[in-house]
Amino acid sequence: MFVIAGATGRVGSAVARRLLQEGAEVRVLVRRPEDAAPWQERGAEVRQANLSDHDQLRAAVRGSAGFFVLLPFDLRSSDLDAHARSVTAAVAGAVSDEAIPAVAMLSSGGADRASGTGPIRGLHEVETALRATGTRLTALRPGHFQEKVTDVITYARASGRYPIFSRFPDRPRPMVATADIGDAAAQALLTPASRSEAVDVHGPEVSELDLAADLGTALGCELMPEVIPEPAWAEVLTATGLSAHAAESVAELYRADDAGLLAPRGDRVIQAQTPALHTIRRLVADLTS
Repeated sequence: MFVIAGATGRVGSAVARRLLQEGAEVRVLVRRPEDAAPWQERGAEVRQANLSDHDQLRAAVRGSAGFFVLLPFDLRSSDLDAHARSVTAAVAGAVSDEAIPAVAMLSSGGADRASGTGPIRGLHEVETALRATGTRLTALRPGHFQEKVTDVITYARASGRYPIFSRFPDRPRPMVATADIGDAAAQALLTPASRSEAVDVHGPEVSELDLAADLGTALGCELMPEVIPEPAWAEVLTATGLSAHAAESVAELYRADDAGLLAPRGDRVIQAQTPALHTIRRLVADLTS
């Protein structure tokens, strides 16, 4: 039996669906009781648990052959670092106490670095703590998510512009679909590696200008790329609803990406093939259906 955190999110739900398709026993973790029914209908067991609550997590993972975990980012939080420390302590403590043999974790490019990467440094802490438990950790490190365009679809449709937080909008970067990450995580649980490893999960290389063109195609219009000047990144992010602390942290992440600090440094690479336009068409259809 496998325990899946983040089952109401894109990656966690993809992992759970893939495992169920493979005939595995799955226990999904949800925070709200109303999120249980869809998973029960699919044949999964459901537990209510908070990733910051060690006792709840320990009970939830007990007896499992593997655990998929992630660090949910609350970008309205006034202290991302404190949140990361809380989740790290609870997750690593539960894995250690229950001697969970294998863990697949949604990490990120740049998680090998202890600082200078904004919210990614929390993932560095989770990776480090899980390795110390003795479990076989597969840390999946994607770069950019194709689904990140979800956050700007409404704005792009209304304004005709596509905002870009990068000094290099024409630089291709690997961008992966969350379904492909879910497949990789499910495989890591079904056939765990013999030792802990970091795995870079890449999709096709796409630039921010390419994303703007793809989203325009999916929306049926031409979008004007809107390159946000670096000094304004934090201010613009705060205006979208992020806390001042989170906005500064995300701006640091964008600078780290431009500087190449999120480059792949894992033990091996999984190359996924889902085209960005395929993902973006689906996202637009979902929002308009």
